[in-house]
Amino acid sequence: MAASCSLVCCGEEREADKAVIVRFSNGCVKNAEKLDFSMHKHTDESNPTKKHRRMLVAESDRLSYVGQNFGAGALKCNNLCKYYVGVLNKQTMQMEVHRAQLFNMQPFIPGETTEVAKPQDTTQTHREKVDSLIEAFGTNKQKRALSSRRLNQVASDTLHQAVAKAANTVISQKGLEALEQEVAETNSQADSALHLPPCNANADEPENVYPLDGLLSPVDYQALEQAGAKMAALTPEELQKMKDEGRSLSIMKHLENLPSAGEDREKIARCAFYLSLLLKLARQRNITHKFGQVDGCPRIIQSKVFRTFTVDTFNTGRVQNVVSASMRTKLAAHCLALLLHMGQMTADLTLLHRDLGITEAKMIEIAKSMGLTLVKQSRGKADKAGLQDEHRQASLVLPLVKYEQFTERRKRRKMH
Repeated sequence: MAASCSLVCCGEEREADKAVIVRFSNGCVKNAEKLDFSMHKHTDESNPTKKHRRMLVAESDRLSYVGQNFGAGALKCNNLCKYYVGVLNKQTMQMEVHRAQLFNMQPFIPGETTEVAKPQDTTQTHREKVDSLIEAFGTNKQKRALSSRRLNQVASDTLHQAVAKAANTVISQKGLEALEQEVAETNSQADSALHLPPCNANADEPENVYPLDGLLSPVDYQALEQAGAKMAALTPEELQKMKDEGRSLSIMKHLENLPSAGEDREKIARCAFYLSLLLKLARQRNITHKFGQVDGCPRIIQSKVFRTFTVDTFNTGRVQNVVSASMRTKLAAHCLALLLHMGQMTADLTLLHRDLGITEAKMIEIAKSMGLTLVKQSRGKADKAGLQDEHRQASLVLPLVKYEQFTERRKRRKMH
């Protein structure tokens, strides 16, 4: 009859208490007792991105092995799953379970991977030494200044002749006006590409210009099934209560007019939940890791939002997620693309810029960068004073509209 044992979970363990599992990349080790193992950790324990770094060294008479849990040689499985090791006490027949981490041990040959330090050139001048330091550790501004100064050291006559000859050739072939237009289009595309969602300008259908798969992958769309069902199940009384509380009006508009059934109802409900998450994110500055958990946000959607719309900053000894100004512009563009899919390629810019907390001019600028057609339309009946609330509409019509860029020069104030 096989003997039985019981599992005993250890108490809260520290990082240093983890067991170590090693795997040798070049085969199995026959005499493991002859290996001398040593564990090394990073000295900067206050930095959250470095304090968990460990390096394991196994030394023998013939060869040394090195494994680490960071960098290119680290195993990805340590981030995807957790490892545990059981230690059996044969007297009490109890097995203690400890957390463990896996190291891939690779042979270390001195002189193979490390670069030999080059002897310092004593003939270098002070300027050349400073330039070498700027090349290695300088800021982008210093590197640009260094590159510009080196270019200016080239013989000016030869350089000017080559540039003048090339410029005359290009101008004679294309014309000056065509070149200026190309430069303006290139600059506008470069600026807009930083915040626009994935775009297919050559699409045959309006729905494929900013495809829904580019905003929500099939895996993300499937993960929103339960959250979208809750949005679709809201009663008219609950919607009115949310409307009275000042919730996102652009979402309320679509939830009040949901289709009775079918794929369109599911798509609008799921997009409405994701859109509500983005609008909530746009009004916050510092984001905690509990963001979206109260609303029942799936973990995969939370990770996608952090990865796509926030930047990591190091503050007071920890990493924080912050929504920068450029990320707010990116949020506005993605929200507008979602509203287009929810409203048959038409979106209300007035409601959206109010929900996002940005100006109407900024919202119109984003819509123009996406190539949308702008229409000013009056909504609602006249109130008691006889006034109407005019709303700006944006529609996606093929071909996309190309707007001329307007560069405004700021006037200098005169000092009296």
